[in-house]
Amino acid sequence: MFEQTLKNIDNILFKDAGCSSELDYVEQTSWILFLKYLADLEKDKKTAAKLSGKAHVGIISPEYRWEVWAAPKDRDGKLDHQKALSGDDLKEFVDHKLFPYLKKFKASAESANTIEYKIGEIFNELKNKIQSGYNLREVINLVDQLRFRSHTEKHEMSHLYEAKIKNMGNAGRNGGEYYTPRPLIKTIVKVVAPKIGDKIYDGAVGSAGFLCESFEYLKHRKSLTTKDVETLQKRSFYGKEKKSLAYIIGIMNMILHGIEAPNIIHTNTLAENLADIQEKDRYDIVLANPPFGGKERPEVQQNFPIKTGETAFLFLQHFIKILKAGGRAGVVIKNTFLSNTDNASVSLRKLLLESCNLHTVLDLPGGTFTGAGVKTVVLFFEKGAQTRKVWFYQLNLDRNLGKTNSLNENDLEDFVELQKTKADSENSWALNVADVNKETFELSVKNPHKGPGPILRDPKEILDSMKKLDEENAEILKTIRGLV
Repeated sequence: MFEQTLKNIDNILFKDAGCSSELDYVEQTSWILFLKYLADLEKDKKTAAKLSGKAHVGIISPEYRWEVWAAPKDRDGKLDHQKALSGDDLKEFVDHKLFPYLKKFKASAESANTIEYKIGEIFNELKNKIQSGYNLREVINLVDQLRFRSHTEKHEMSHLYEAKIKNMGNAGRNGGEYYTPRPLIKTIVKVVAPKIGDKIYDGAVGSAGFLCESFEYLKHRKSLTTKDVETLQKRSFYGKEKKSLAYIIGIMNMILHGIEAPNIIHTNTLAENLADIQEKDRYDIVLANPPFGGKERPEVQQNFPIKTGETAFLFLQHFIKILKAGGRAGVVIKNTFLSNTDNASVSLRKLLLESCNLHTVLDLPGGTFTGAGVKTVVLFFEKGAQTRKVWFYQLNLDRNLGKTNSLNENDLEDFVELQKTKADSENSWALNVADVNKETFELSVKNPHKGPGPILRDPKEILDSMKKLDEENAEILKTIRGLV
């Protein structure tokens, strides 16, 4: 039922003049889903309070509650069309009353870790783009059929929401920034192996895939105590996100996975001066796929010892600095980081090798990231010890990856198994850092088991060959003309 409902919502938004892309569909669906989630959360809290004999004070004022403006019911439990706003009245209420009211929560919330603060933050960052109040009424009616009460309902909804995020990435434009293939995330989480009590951080959180998968991983590690559950809810997952849409999607994704008030802050991570990071700010685990290729402004670059406009390189410096001693990381980055000869790349490789133990590099095939034509690697490192040996694994598949043929967990099973012992195989090998060039610190992926590859001809030899062929062709043409 959930899947068909979401498809029907997309069909309505497709017809609306205010929504022009998959990104708009996800954004507009998200804020309405969020308000329905809040309504169900309020019902659960009210029931729990009643059972324990405590008074319950609702988060939302009566006139702004879902059951009052969005889905008032008659005696039979059906939508009361006399009370339910529609058309221009509905749009007027949402744009000029509901949104301004919800925005105020940010200023009045006790702290950034509360659901109240998240409400205010979300509604400060977006607007209702659905132009037709009649389309909005249809969407609300469909969302009202969804339930977020049981674990099963939330679990199914989270999977469907993930699918929407993936589709948004496949739709191109900047949607791909928000989506890292889930089989890859699960594999990175398995290798880094967080424990309950670890503070897990993603400074480029996007759709919060790394935090959601870490939550799922830890939930199923053992039988959880009440204290464990509270730790996972409140003191385990932290993120920062610069872009408004990604921030909203990340919050919604974590909520659907079962984290009530996600610790995601809407901020530019790179605006933080590395010199200001103190021990209290540090984390046990960093898991991230930072954006690459962006060009940061000179004033942002001043926050970093190694100056560079490459966004991913600034993020990598941030991650190294923000890890606790002994902290572990899994970070996706362009494979050219391993071999670029510019000063920033060389300095950053040197920093990584000398301040961390870069124990594993996973080399991914092209097409791993749908819509992105770049090749990437995953760096696995631990802070606080120099690198002595790097274990490489080159993922070689017998098929080309793409939208209809994406990466799956089975593809990565061999890597996960071999990584435990850092064993040698056809696709894996170790590199002693003592053998690395101390001027370039080059770490490019060169599989010693695959041979040297095709021998490239010298450019002068190619030009001489082309000249010789041209001369031969001229002679042939001269002969043909003589015969005619």
